[in-house]
Amino acid sequence: MSARAQGVEVGYAPLVAALAALTLVAALASLTVGYARLDVAAALADAFAGRSTVAALVFEQIRLPRAALGAMVGFSLGLAGAALQGLLRNPLADPGVIGVSGGAAFGAVAVFYSGLAGVFALAMPLGGVAGAIVAALLLYGLAGRGAGTMTLILAGVTINSFAGALTALALNLSPNPYAAYEIMFWLMGSLADRSLPQLWLAAPLTVVGWALLLSSAPALDALSLGEDTAASLGFDLGRLRAQLVAGAALAVGAAVAVTGAIGFVGLVAPHLLRPFVGHRPGRLLLVSGLAGAIVLLAADVAVRLIPVHPELKLGVATALIGAPLLYGLIDRMRKEA
Repeated sequence: MSARAQGVEVGYAPLVAALAALTLVAALASLTVGYARLDVAAALADAFAGRSTVAALVFEQIRLPRAALGAMVGFSLGLAGAALQGLLRNPLADPGVIGVSGGAAFGAVAVFYSGLAGVFALAMPLGGVAGAIVAALLLYGLAGRGAGTMTLILAGVTINSFAGALTALALNLSPNPYAAYEIMFWLMGSLADRSLPQLWLAAPLTVVGWALLLSSAPALDALSLGEDTAASLGFDLGRLRAQLVAGAALAVGAAVAVTGAIGFVGLVAPHLLRPFVGHRPGRLLLVSGLAGAIVLLAADVAVRLIPVHPELKLGVATALIGAPLLYGLIDRMRKEA
């Protein structure tokens, strides 16, 4: 191994460790910050002792699911964004490109519109997961296993547009304005009022998606040299595309199903970390996921600190923060080019 490669290798582990530590700090801040002061240490002691105090209930039922979901969803968005940018070799790709986010959103909206959301608590998340899976199946029905990158993008844009149109139709045909308001507020994305059952519903699918995406790192590094080079090194590009689409569908679909649509995290997080990993897409996966978790947790803490009632939706906050940041990154890339 060359000295340069060794230098990159040595620098990668401290970067991962630093990002993991920042993720823990952001999670602790999420547990601590809220409308009312909470002594986390006392709440933990009460919870472990089995005492049903107010502090323990707030910690277990409100703060803990919110912090855990924030870290999980942020990691999913950052990881999927980096993987899709590596697959499509487009720095402006994000999880919405393949239509999974739109499919998950429509699945949840369809459940809400049909009235099933009032039957049992997990109906909307289950509908969102089903919508994400249907979107992924449609993607491969349109593009096919051996489809090229451009075909994959066009199929994803088609599915995303169609899911958006169906979502708009559901809003248009909503039987009363209150139902339309509920759908619109859910589509803005939020971690508020989420519960542990929703976390347990999304977690298994999310972890499987993470495994599929992270295991693609060597193939993505090879793909950065060109499709012919990657194929000559023994990587099956059709299988790689299927693996990444399935991983993104599971990770992002489960996240959107629980929290609603949260934009810009999967787009911005890879850009922030790409220079620190030598622009290698395989190395970018894990660090981008950690950066996504940090960004989402920090944004969720920020919306709780802003004196606005009702609480500012998380998807709105990430868009307000992410759009100017992305513009700055694009302007820097343009100047460097």
